[in-house]
Amino acid sequence: MSLLSKLRCITIDVTGTLIAYKGELGDYYCMAAKSVGLPCPDYKRMHEGFKLAYKEMAKNYPCFGYAAKMPNIVWWKTCVRDSFIRAGYDYDEETFDKVFRRIYASFGSSAPYKVFEDSQPFLRWVRQQGLMVGIVSNAEYRYQDVILPALGLNQGSEWDFGVFSGLEGVEKPDPRIYEIAIERAGNIAPEEALHIGDSLRKDYIPAKSVGMHGLLLDRFETSDAEDWRKSGAVVLPDLMAAKEWLQNN
Repeated sequence: MSLLSKLRCITIDVTGTLIAYKGELGDYYCMAAKSVGLPCPDYKRMHEGFKLAYKEMAKNYPCFGYAAKMPNIVWWKTCVRDSFIRAGYDYDEETFDKVFRRIYASFGSSAPYKVFEDSQPFLRWVRQQGLMVGIVSNAEYRYQDVILPALGLNQGSEWDFGVFSGLEGVEKPDPRIYEIAIERAGNIAPEEALHIGDSLRKDYIPAKSVGMHGLLLDRFETSDAEDWRKSGAVVLPDLMAAKEWLQNN
């Protein structure tokens, strides 16, 4: 009996699995600064500043401020301001507001993202097999309401339900996010679900820990992939390879 015939649901990660960022973070921060007549911030300093600021915000206000009931825009405004300050740019309040509005709007649209060519066909194929598709992502509400639909990945045609950390108050690698997905799929048995992602720590291990099947994609030929295989994970280059693997296992 093939794995595909046993499955009732496939859950899937978003960034790095279905979509990827276009360009660099600095591109969007530069455009925002230039829009108000400021020089372009240094890309490297901006990238490092953002990484540190994001890590700090995620630690102090996880799940985009869910438990603190912090509005999404306030979470990002605090993070972006700290990113600029850490990079050496301390704008006055009025200037920063204008720059931030541009950045927030950009990342709330389809502009900074691209969909992998095999994403939509794969999701539609899974649903044509009679399986449910669930999105499981450490992301805020705009992914569900704006970004995925703007990229042509729509609830009802490409996916059936979403579990987004900013809306649930739980995030990967916490296994509870996968338990929520199993509930959303109709309280199916965990072994009737397969999760596909691009992180051993956030996707494969926690999904397996609740009894789901797991599969990892290595779209960018990461140096970690060999370690993933040594851990027992099936690692494939893309979703077309995943489709073929599902049809033959």
